[in-house]
Amino acid sequence: MTIYLGLDFGTSGARLMALDEAGDVVYTAQTLWGRGDLLLQWRGALGQLLGGIPRKVANGVGAIALNGTSATVLLCEGYASADRTGQPLAPPLLYNDDRGQAVAAQLRSLAPADHWVQSATSSLAKLLWWATYEPQAYQQAAFLLHQADWLAAQLHGRWGITDYHNALKLGYDVENLAYPRWLQDWSGFDLCPEVVEPGTPLGTITPAAAAEFGLPRNCVICAGTTDSIAAFLASGASTPGQAVTSLGSTLVLKLLSDRPVTDLNAGVYSHRLGELWLTGGASNTGGAVLAHFFTPAELAALSEQIDPQWPSPYDYYPLLKPGDRFPLNDPHLPPRLEPRPADPAAFLAGLLQGMARIEAQGYQRLAALGATPLTAVFTAGGGAKNQVWGEIRQRALAVPVAPSSQTEAAYGTARLAQWQGLGRFQP
Repeated sequence: MTIYLGLDFGTSGARLMALDEAGDVVYTAQTLWGRGDLLLQWRGALGQLLGGIPRKVANGVGAIALNGTSATVLLCEGYASADRTGQPLAPPLLYNDDRGQAVAAQLRSLAPADHWVQSATSSLAKLLWWATYEPQAYQQAAFLLHQADWLAAQLHGRWGITDYHNALKLGYDVENLAYPRWLQDWSGFDLCPEVVEPGTPLGTITPAAAAEFGLPRNCVICAGTTDSIAAFLASGASTPGQAVTSLGSTLVLKLLSDRPVTDLNAGVYSHRLGELWLTGGASNTGGAVLAHFFTPAELAALSEQIDPQWPSPYDYYPLLKPGDRFPLNDPHLPPRLEPRPADPAAFLAGLLQGMARIEAQGYQRLAALGATPLTAVFTAGGGAKNQVWGEIRQRALAVPVAPSSQTEAAYGTARLAQWQGLGRFQP
């Protein structure tokens, strides 16, 4: 039986999941990040997770894919010597590193004003920052690689290759499957990696890596993806109109559409999934607001007192501070948390219904932009465990709402290794 491995390198740690041909999990392991050198931690986690696979599982591994955090990038050496290929020339810049603010003017002069790379945290902003503030490393570099690219290359030995999910924030045109002319004409373009479809087989594992980790020599290493898209792939959503809502500290919506949509002012853009598109947005409402007012025990107890069919009279827009981007794009939007009833269960019901309205408005906004209308919602994140909230949301959304079949990004990445491409999403 063939085994497929997915590795998720997320914000808090790394996880491995091994699936059989039926998609059942046969082994899982994880490790958390500590302090110290990030590259040593990443490489150490790769070795710990792969090296710890039980022999009976390891012997059957046929394909591996990895995901990483979007716009976490490294500036790497080229082919000066075999043992130095791919060595980072500077510390990696993480997904949330906003030092690109310092090169905002250069970014505006390079990329179109309405392009999604016009962000201080984009991969392209980070590359411009290196060019300006780390010129020695920049001039010595051969490749800009994303976290998932660098880790996968430890296994397949090919450098300078990425996938079009990771490449989006570098400026790659996912509609035309090519780098845009404005980027190709830039002097730093030679550092941009070759782009392939996520899941594409890149080659078999190197003899050295196979020996180090005890994996079969014919094991295929596939192009990866980002952690958030891997989580979507794990959900079970597969046809246009199906969506995943993540009820974490914020409210994140991802809708599968048969056409791309964009509203960059509200943070809406589309990732390509084969011949389909994944679009969405994020609101600042969500679990962080609930945690501000209630403990987990209080949330559980009070939820049992709520009738999900009861229409709350309170028109709340639950935020902890002014400002939201989606579905209302207003940096000064004030929270609406008044009046507050004496009954805490009534207050919680109002908050949950307010969040459900925001979620419904979000999907309506995506449809208004041209995305496929909503037909079903899978739910991930901590809030998915609250059955009352789920019933409230289903009433507001007027479509079936169910928990995601799987919630781990590593599961979605393992499925990508099994598919070896995004053919599942062909209409």
